[in-house]
Amino acid sequence: MAFFLPAFEKMIDNEGGYSLHRTDGDRGGLTYAGIARNFHPDWPGWPLIESDTAKQNIIPYVQAFYKQQFWERIRGDFIDAQGVAETIFDFAVNAGVSTAAKLAQDVVGVNTDGVIGTITLKAINQMEAELFIREYALKKMARYANIVNNNPSQAKFLLGWINRSLKQLS
Repeated sequence: MAFFLPAFEKMIDNEGGYSLHRTDGDRGGLTYAGIARNFHPDWPGWPLIESDTAKQNIIPYVQAFYKQQFWERIRGDFIDAQGVAETIFDFAVNAGVSTAAKLAQDVVGVNTDGVIGTITLKAINQMEAELFIREYALKKMARYANIVNNNPSQAKFLLGWINRSLKQLS
């Protein structure tokens, strides 16, 4: 069984920590701890960000958001290998749950419906963890290259995406 908090700590580091920023060309707009306001305008942490008490009270909101929106949806608690859960979780945060699930399903050779259900979980847990992580990294990098090939304005993110994928191989 994989655990949320270690996966969360690695992911939040990949997302730049607890910082508020806006990156030119990023469709998410204003972002805090990887949570994009354009995609998650109703996140209950936004009022805290706008107040002076954000730094003291925000971490539980950030953790709850990622646990509910990503970890639970990839069924991280039911993935046996911590590293496998971490790489699927991190990619779900970066590319969306359905995309992360489809790539995982492609790696393990099951129907790619974008939902991690019992069949997908069984196949993930039966595959050797290091092999899964390597195959998944290759598929992520291919996906990122495809994004840039289809939309060259995203090229400035490519090196970061590839480094994020390679980081999970160590």
